[in-house]
Amino acid sequence: MSAVAGLVAVASYLPKGRMESSEIAEATGLPEPVVREKLGILRKVEPGPDDQPHRMAVLAARRLIEEQNLDPMEIDVIISITEEYKEYPVWTTGIALQDELGAKRAWAFDLAQRCGTGVLALKLADSLIRSDPDVRTVLIAGGYRNVDLIDYANPRVRFMYNLAAGGGAALVRRGDRNPVLGVAIRTDGSFSRDVIAPRGGSLTGLGDWPRPYLDVPDPQGMKQRLEERSMRNFLEVVDEALARSGLGRQDIGYLALLHMKRSAHLGVLRELGLSEDQSIYLEEYGHIGQIDQIVSTELALTQGRLQPGKALVWVSAGIGYAWDAAVIRWGT
Repeated sequence: MSAVAGLVAVASYLPKGRMESSEIAEATGLPEPVVREKLGILRKVEPGPDDQPHRMAVLAARRLIEEQNLDPMEIDVIISITEEYKEYPVWTTGIALQDELGAKRAWAFDLAQRCGTGVLALKLADSLIRSDPDVRTVLIAGGYRNVDLIDYANPRVRFMYNLAAGGGAALVRRGDRNPVLGVAIRTDGSFSRDVIAPRGGSLTGLGDWPRPYLDVPDPQGMKQRLEERSMRNFLEVVDEALARSGLGRQDIGYLALLHMKRSAHLGVLRELGLSEDQSIYLEEYGHIGQIDQIVSTELALTQGRLQPGKALVWVSAGIGYAWDAAVIRWGT
């Protein structure tokens, strides 16, 4: 019988700055009611000059280690989910985490699937613990600051006006506490060039741009294709992860869902047969990429929304495009 891996704890680091809906409206030219109601942003986390992606990952991980009274020497593997946009363009942040946390026994690596990276890391942590008897404790940590890559004067990136910043960490350990039951992942490469930074790569170099802003070459075409597939893929990965766990939609206790426009968030809940109090809409935080599920889970813990014996389901979507879902049975 293979070992069981559980999501023992999560912790986040959120910068103190906030960008209000009125400021987003002024920067974009959109009416403030559209920002608040349609885009679903009351305010979002705004980073300061010291809130760099890897640095935020370190702060979140240190908080988790302190709260769990964890000896860093107990960590066997570190998975960095820090976004590719970070302090240095060619840099393995997982190994830097190992050094800064004092986890000298661990080995480390970086992982990337855009905003799906957190769920993917949870799957890999579970797989490592199940398959390798020498792996008992896996630390997942990362930081996200892609808000820097948004040009608010560009209407083609309107659906990314919610990008924010923050760090998150999760601890996965061998044992039956909050076991990871099933994960499902779906990718569709036909979207791989729909959201790109057209400058800053090997094709173009940095040029004279201060940073490689994100752009959407064909916003209408992307929107049409996403509308045809996105909701279906959200529901299918959730159902597949539940089926692999021997569960169904009726077993969901809480849905840790990425931030998206309000109508899409409510649509996912409605299709899954969930009430609004079975998820937290991140309208006070914005979209912190792959950190959203960690923030949502931490908020749910604080508000007492996680029910023993019910399923905590992490759901993400990442440009490229990827849809991911993971099922954790809360409790033992």
